Amino acid sequence: MEFLILILSGILFATAIYNLLQKQLLRIVIGTALLSHGAHLFILTMGKLKTGQPPILTEGVSDYTDPLPQALILTSIVISFGVTSLLLVLAYRTTKENNTDNMEQLRGKANE
Repeated sequence: MEFLILILSGILFATAIYNLLQKQLLRIVIGTALLSHGAHLFILTMGKLKTGQPPILTEGVSDYTDPLPQALILTSIVISFGVTSLLLVLAYRTTKENNTDNMEQLRGKANE
């Protein structure tokens, strides 16, 4: 199970890097979102997936699930939501202001 999630995380990282290298702003924003989702899965997998185990120690429990990766992922989800929202607003504003979402045209290389 952990191996499959690691492969899925690698696929998300690969598609994120591909989208980050594109020329359209929306694809760059999608790439950052995919990169954060891949990181979430990677952190979850590194915390060792244990099903049916309580996240805290109580009397009589010898094996438990570490709650730290889950807390880190929850914090990371909130941060990535804020970053994605900011990037979407900036991309929308840039597209409306410049009438293009092509990074080459925004850099001014198309006019040379």
